[in-house]
Amino acid sequence: MARMVRCGLIQARCEWSPEKFSLGEIKKKMIAKHERLIAEAARKKVQILGLQELFYGPYFCAEQQTRWYELTERVPAGPTVSLMQKLAKKYQIVLVVPVYEVEMTGVYFNTAAVIDADGRYLGKYRKHHIPHCHPGFWEKFYFTPGNAGYPVFQTRHARIGVYICYDRHFPEGARILGLNGAEIVYNPSATVAGLSEYLWELEQPAHAVANAYFVAAINRVGTEHPWKIGEFYGKSYFCDPRGKIVAQASRDKDELLVADLNLDEIQKVRDTWQFYRDRRPESYGEITRTRAAETSEAAN
Repeated sequence: MARMVRCGLIQARCEWSPEKFSLGEIKKKMIAKHERLIAEAARKKVQILGLQELFYGPYFCAEQQTRWYELTERVPAGPTVSLMQKLAKKYQIVLVVPVYEVEMTGVYFNTAAVIDADGRYLGKYRKHHIPHCHPGFWEKFYFTPGNAGYPVFQTRHARIGVYICYDRHFPEGARILGLNGAEIVYNPSATVAGLSEYLWELEQPAHAVANAYFVAAINRVGTEHPWKIGEFYGKSYFCDPRGKIVAQASRDKDELLVADLNLDEIQKVRDTWQFYRDRRPESYGEITRTRAAETSEAAN
């Protein structure tokens, strides 16, 4: 019998501007919206469900203001993860929950908690690659680079890994997730129309092919005020180990995307494309040596 897993993604707009609502009010409204969508997922018998990056607010990295530190929480002890544990247990659903984590005063991470279908907290992934690029993506102001590796979580239904947004531009971590046994990699994101849109449907299917696993790519939707960094274009999707997009959401509306994934395809693809057999890790030392040399030169 095929190992079929029904998976879901939620993409959603944050329509409440900090010009008109307090940060606490925005958080409350976004969590309530997602509670409704999680309940819908349960009705559709989704077994593993992923939420978008920083799901309980707007993409506040569009500005550099310390007020947004107010949204940080402990993981797993904070109120949002605790609530999601209750929902996971109630609906018997695995949840990938991206939040703004505080480890200690002044040390914050862009984090995703993974909760099993019985409500147990399995662990977290902290975003490794932190952008600070063109206006509107000032993430180094808010986040410390991830320091917890590339874990894979054995859930009731599948072994899942997490990559977060900008991470998707870096193949190294995607490979490690595959080596660590990931069958499905969730990538919660916040990306706007422009240069990234072409890459949105290129890079992650390439990770799926190179590593022979499924990818679940999530993007938020809409324009968030008062900022003018562009439109979050949705188009969340699932792709299979051959890199084919097998289900895709709309561009411009809140949506729960559901797809049935046959995990047996992973073995079939790996029997055909022997990328893990033919790897040459002993020849890749230049990747780390070059970085070490740059770091040493900068220090001197």
